[in-house]
Amino acid sequence: MTRRLLVSYLTITLFVLLVLEIPLAIFFRDREFDRLLSDAERDAVVIASFYEDALEHGETEDPSPAVDYRERTGVRVVVVDAGGIAIVDTDGAAGRDFSTRPEIQTALAGDRATGQRDSATLSSEIVYVALPVASGGVVHGAVRLTVDTHEVTERVHQFWLGLTAVALFMLALIAAAGWVIARSVTKPLRTLQSAAHRFAEGDLSRTDVDERAPVELVDLQVAMNRMAGRLERLLTQQRSFVADASHQLRTPLTALRLRLENRQDESTDPAEVAELDAAIAETERLAALVTDLLQLASAERTLTATTVDLAEPVRDRVDTWTAVADVAEVTLRLTGAEHPRPVRAVDGSIEQILDNVLDNAIQVAPPGSTITIDVQRGDDVTVLTIADQGPGLTEEERELALVRFWRRSSATPGSGLGLSIVTALAEAGGGSVRLAANEPTGLAVEVRFVTAGVDARRADGRNRS
Repeated sequence: MTRRLLVSYLTITLFVLLVLEIPLAIFFRDREFDRLLSDAERDAVVIASFYEDALEHGETEDPSPAVDYRERTGVRVVVVDAGGIAIVDTDGAAGRDFSTRPEIQTALAGDRATGQRDSATLSSEIVYVALPVASGGVVHGAVRLTVDTHEVTERVHQFWLGLTAVALFMLALIAAAGWVIARSVTKPLRTLQSAAHRFAEGDLSRTDVDERAPVELVDLQVAMNRMAGRLERLLTQQRSFVADASHQLRTPLTALRLRLENRQDESTDPAEVAELDAAIAETERLAALVTDLLQLASAERTLTATTVDLAEPVRDRVDTWTAVADVAEVTLRLTGAEHPRPVRAVDGSIEQILDNVLDNAIQVAPPGSTITIDVQRGDDVTVLTIADQGPGLTEEERELALVRFWRRSSATPGSGLGLSIVTALAEAGGGSVRLAANEPTGLAVEVRFVTAGVDARRADGRNRS
């Protein structure tokens, strides 16, 4: 919006400058050449008066008036008799025939001749004036003055350059003033834009209403604040319901499991024991689902990201999960976590991310395979990659795997919330999650964190966009 307003200001200014300066430039050029012709005509009349008697009576001409004039002004003077033969030529020898020149013919016919043409001799444009030398109605000869327009052209060009400089100065001045005006005009819009971006990122805090803004924008700001407040209440209620329901379900589920286990211990019927085993397995799955829902509700709360060391919790969780991996005959290999890796993340989120991803990886990894945990720090983004050598996922399945409750099949263990929790935790700190194929087989989970440091805020903005 600011740029469009500025472009409109500059377009109008440029149009006005062109409308004013182009006619002025043409007028100045025409005036300079008209003045040059006028001066040349006046001087030609004076020079003709010097040679009128000599041409009328056939006396010997005196070239000194023409030569003096040539030395003072640099203007070529040619005086011809009635036959068009030069009797004075300040730039050549007398006796040359000029009767074929159109301006000389016009002058010998009793009329004035003026005009402009290119001179091959001077390699420039010249202005000429030819006047008849007459007495008593009889033309005795003619005088022609030839003026080089170089000085006039230079003067016109200097004037045009001055007009161009004025135009550029005015455009720069209008650009500066227009930028200030456009910024002040669009300030309320920028405030609304910033608020919309904050709302999109989950920050539903109230925006201060600018009372000096236009009425329509003030109404829009008030409406956006009401919308943000309503959304905040609805989201809070939803998260509270999920958290409370999950929390309240844990106690009866634990009690139900204990009752089933007690009944199983007392039973001697093999069929009943098998049924009780299946029921206990279902309660365990339901308890895991409740736990995942609690984690998801916690991850989706509006949390504040801080600077944490990614390497330390990675080393700690890998050490913890090594025992589980050993039971599954899987090797955990950690790289890139030898030195501190400061990133932006919510407190405790890195541990939960690793627990969810490593749990899934160990479940699908075949015995004897290796799970690689790698930390790579970049200027803007630090990437935590957990790659297994399991069956992997197709490209379509990798897109669906981040959707809540998605499982490859009903036989797949888990609730389908693990990667959703990982995504929510990563995005809470300004990061993101990407699933890729591992070579030669398996799945690579890439969790991207904003690198903490000088460029953290810049990177954060790119991640969110």
